[in-house]
Amino acid sequence: ARDASSRTSAGFVRGARSGSPCCVSSRPQSSIQQSRRRRGEREARPMLSGAVERSRSVAASSAAADVSGGGEGSSAAPKASLLHAFWKFTRPHTIRGTILGSVALTSRVLLEHSDAIRWILLPRAFAGLVALLCANAFIVGINQIYDVRIDEVNKPYLPIAAGEMSQSTAWVIISTLGLIGLTIVHTLFGQHIALLYTLSLVIGAIYSVPPLRLKQRPLPAMACIVLCRGFLLNYGVNDAACAALGVPFEWKFPVAFITGFVTCFAVIISAAKDLPDVEGDKKENVQTFATWLGTGKVAMASVALLMLNYLVAMFLGMAQPDMFNSPVMVVGHMVLSFFLVNQATKLHHTGYSQQGIKGFYRFIWNLFYAEYFLYPFI
Repeated sequence: ARDASSRTSAGFVRGARSGSPCCVSSRPQSSIQQSRRRRGEREARPMLSGAVERSRSVAASSAAADVSGGGEGSSAAPKASLLHAFWKFTRPHTIRGTILGSVALTSRVLLEHSDAIRWILLPRAFAGLVALLCANAFIVGINQIYDVRIDEVNKPYLPIAAGEMSQSTAWVIISTLGLIGLTIVHTLFGQHIALLYTLSLVIGAIYSVPPLRLKQRPLPAMACIVLCRGFLLNYGVNDAACAALGVPFEWKFPVAFITGFVTCFAVIISAAKDLPDVEGDKKENVQTFATWLGTGKVAMASVALLMLNYLVAMFLGMAQPDMFNSPVMVVGHMVLSFFLVNQATKLHHTGYSQQGIKGFYRFIWNLFYAEYFLYPFI
């Protein structure tokens, strides 16, 4: 039995090695599975190939769309950048002051002479506003051209200092705007207003342009700002509005008040504007009240002078009820004085830091805007 078993086992091993059917009974089933797998792979290849082609097509379309969109964006980006640079070049906070001032002054004249209003004068009024904005942009623009080295330290975000606008482009802009403004006033507003307008451009130029460059000395610099922002704007707009309506200009109490108030306010602005610029002004040897007396003293002196302005306004409101709207004069300026004291306290608590000084200067301009908001109602 052992010999038979040994022969059988040996035969099984030999059969397995030789591939005999008696020992690979599972092999036909395995072959069937493999053939089915290969047939499935052959059937799946066309589907997979189609999916890959569709995927490539979609990717190509998407890439083409991205390139197309990128092309549009790249062409639009320089235009948006140029417009943004131009907007910064005009110094928007001064633009707002000019618009508010001219609208408030004209509105007061219209309220006092409502019977003389003619809607045909509306385009002329709009042209006058455009001329004022052209003068504003000319004055601040020429200042940036000659203040590049100072602005690189004090205001590196301005377009010329930041390299967003070349000086040649800036010259083209201010020359064009100056000519547009002069053409408008000489054509539509007569010789007297044209003379005042031209005078403002000349003052704005000698403020910045060597050899005079009056901004280098504090008192002449203050005189330039006070004359342009204080007297010429308020008197000129009132006179032009009266002339357009065909009524004589008179120094009425409200007109005299706003001219005097804003002239005093211009003194404050001329001193406060240099508070954030001490570092660059010292570097370029530009003398200002801030470099001479220090930011803390100049800031507090500005607060005291503006508070005196508000006290005078409240006194006039109480003493001249026939000439002014007393509730608006008294309550309005009392509220503004409260905000001023609050802002001055915040500045003191910051230790007159650069950030605190910048916030204080922005707030001074907000108070300037607020005065023109009040003016038509006083």
